[in-house]
Amino acid sequence: MSSEANAVWNECLRVIEQHVNEQSYSTWFKPVNPVRLEGSSLTIQVPSQFFYEWLEDNYVQVLKLAIKSVLGPNGKLEYAVVVDKGNSQNQPYVVSFPQGNNPSSPKKNLNEPAENKSPFYLKSLDDDMLLQSNLNAIYTFNTYIEGDCNRLARSAGFAVATKPGITSFNPLMVYGGVGLGKTHLVQAIGNEIKNGPEDKFVLYVSSEKFVNQFMDSIKDGNVKSFTNFYMQVDVLIIDDIQFLAGKDRTQEMFFHIFNHLHQNKKQIIMTSDCPPKDLKGLEERLLSRFKWGLTADLQMPDFETRVAIIKRKMQSEGIYIPNDVIEYLAYTIDTNVRELEGVMISLLAHASLNRVDIDLALAKAIMKNIVKDIETEVGIDFIQKTVSEYFDIKIEDLKAKTRKKEIVTARQVAMYFAKEFTNHSLKSIGYHFGGRDHSTVIHAVQTVNDFMETDTAFRNSVNDLKKKFKMRSY
Repeated sequence: MSSEANAVWNECLRVIEQHVNEQSYSTWFKPVNPVRLEGSSLTIQVPSQFFYEWLEDNYVQVLKLAIKSVLGPNGKLEYAVVVDKGNSQNQPYVVSFPQGNNPSSPKKNLNEPAENKSPFYLKSLDDDMLLQSNLNAIYTFNTYIEGDCNRLARSAGFAVATKPGITSFNPLMVYGGVGLGKTHLVQAIGNEIKNGPEDKFVLYVSSEKFVNQFMDSIKDGNVKSFTNFYMQVDVLIIDDIQFLAGKDRTQEMFFHIFNHLHQNKKQIIMTSDCPPKDLKGLEERLLSRFKWGLTADLQMPDFETRVAIIKRKMQSEGIYIPNDVIEYLAYTIDTNVRELEGVMISLLAHASLNRVDIDLALAKAIMKNIVKDIETEVGIDFIQKTVSEYFDIKIEDLKAKTRKKEIVTARQVAMYFAKEFTNHSLKSIGYHFGGRDHSTVIHAVQTVNDFMETDTAFRNSVNDLKKKFKMRSY
């Protein structure tokens, strides 16, 4: 490192230290190495893509403040991200990124960062313009784990990426709940096309940004420039199309852009939180066009897919975690990929911060601060503890293979309450009771319901326990 870069970074650290706590400072800023100083641009090296993303997502404002304070208003920060640590024969492989907005690709030799350019920049479709695609380079088909939950959407997406505008999947509508990978998939399509042999102008934009750009163009008298810009696009990817609901003028503009692109065999890709038939507040003529191509849904990932996601994430970070931790996370978090990735990030951060290995105890501790039903303390652990105390048996007995009547009854009651008071799937509940399958849980719930109808004493016991859980959840 140069002495000038080192001196500037030390000054930056003094500013940063005043705005973050001691643990965050030690974890996320001490490992950073200043690489070079060129004019008012400082380059710092970070150990991984994950590290870079964490800084950009959580500390970008602090970093900007530090850079401006030390290097002045024209100060800039760039990252040298180690993507391959190398070995004794090969040097580490490093990719450079500019700071801000998680840029979509390594920085090229531009005098002006893409984030500062006008959204209606209308030069010819050269490299400068292609940098405005707003795509995140980490979203690729290689990092998108395929499973039964997304196989149709992924296959259709890959077909579109291979022949954009030519297949019958135009438009391609991908829908699903929050955190199921819609943005990852459509950006993977965009990156595949952008990096392909044809010189295509790919543009990814959120519906909110599209609306804001259109409103700004009206205010500034640039509606024609706005329209011309979008009509030059070869592949338009628009995220969360449902947010156009109720915005009549924006819908009319989008209708004309859609028609122009479709008629010229340009590819249109959209995401939504529901299928077209359930979209409210959108014009019927738009909805009818959404149905011209293919509509594919993304469902909650199954257990095997969640395991694969965890393993891929850990592998990409060069982190080893035991199989029992992987299974615990995969069974416990069965809602969406975003929550699963959030837990993994927290797990990595805590392990790094406390300099400890990742094990089952650490995973359970992290989960108590994240998963909703654990936050309310009516989680499976609490249910097992309460039921075992009520029936005067050991918690281990609830998970054991024994078929003693009193233990089987207690286990069935605990499963019944796990189904009623937590968000766990049947498969997840079975996992927490000794690795039993979902059919065992279904049988347990039905058995408890049947006994409550025929056995007054049993019904009273279940109601007593239910009061404990209801009081705990208030």
